[in-house]
Amino acid sequence: MSRRHLHYRRPLLATLAAFAVLAGTAAAAPAATPQAAPVAATPLGALDDTYYQDALGKSGTALKSALHTIISSQTKISYSQVWDALKNTDEDPANPSNVILLYSGRSEPKNDNGGSVGQWNREHVWAKSHGDFGTATGPGTDIHHLRPEDVTVNSIRGNKDFDNGGSAVSGAPGSYTDSDSFEPRDAVKGDVARMILYMAVRYEGDDAFPDLEPNDSVSNGSAPHIGRLSVLKAWSQEDPPDSFEKRRNDVIFDRYQHNRNPFVDHPEWVESIW
Repeated sequence: MSRRHLHYRRPLLATLAAFAVLAGTAAAAPAATPQAAPVAATPLGALDDTYYQDALGKSGTALKSALHTIISSQTKISYSQVWDALKNTDEDPANPSNVILLYSGRSEPKNDNGGSVGQWNREHVWAKSHGDFGTATGPGTDIHHLRPEDVTVNSIRGNKDFDNGGSAVSGAPGSYTDSDSFEPRDAVKGDVARMILYMAVRYEGDDAFPDLEPNDSVSNGSAPHIGRLSVLKAWSQEDPPDSFEKRRNDVIFDRYQHNRNPFVDHPEWVESIW
């Protein structure tokens, strides 16, 4: 157990852009500003009336299918463009010159990115070998599951499935790993779960990429699966979306891919589908 235990519509962008002006550019705001609470609530009504209207009232496979259609309307970016995107999506609310590393939780300079020890690089939360899609434009460059992470910690996670337990990870306080799984720190357990489940809905095998699906295994190898689903579901409940994750979803939608992670907007849909 854990140690702590449809289509993209242009008018909606105008709605969200207007709201961003009123709220005061969340990218540069400190994490604890008074505006943090209403940021997600007001746009959600607009999203349900437009972006998610074809999914409302559905459940199970019908909901998954509807969401797949909605979020597949997406602008794709290249792997090199991911660097600059992550500098915006994962910006430190307290220091706009830095990004927050996913597993480590550290604030690191945006421009200290690369492949050397001590730098941060691009972590594929859905390990790219699970389905063998590599860094191909599509799942390999989808920033809904790409996050900044310390080079060494990224290597320790490797392509392991997600589960509870193991030994403490040096450089990532609160994270644990063993021979076949990785447990992230409590503050991002839900983030990890919702990123994995987004990938399972977005990539259904109908666009020349594998049909990605979670399962309850931690020995998936190169198969297009990742686990452990029962643990991911529990993580999503234990760690609901926070202001950082909600802002990230908005930035991806508004500036880059123009699609959303529906489980950040509606975390209750996790249980409805799985």
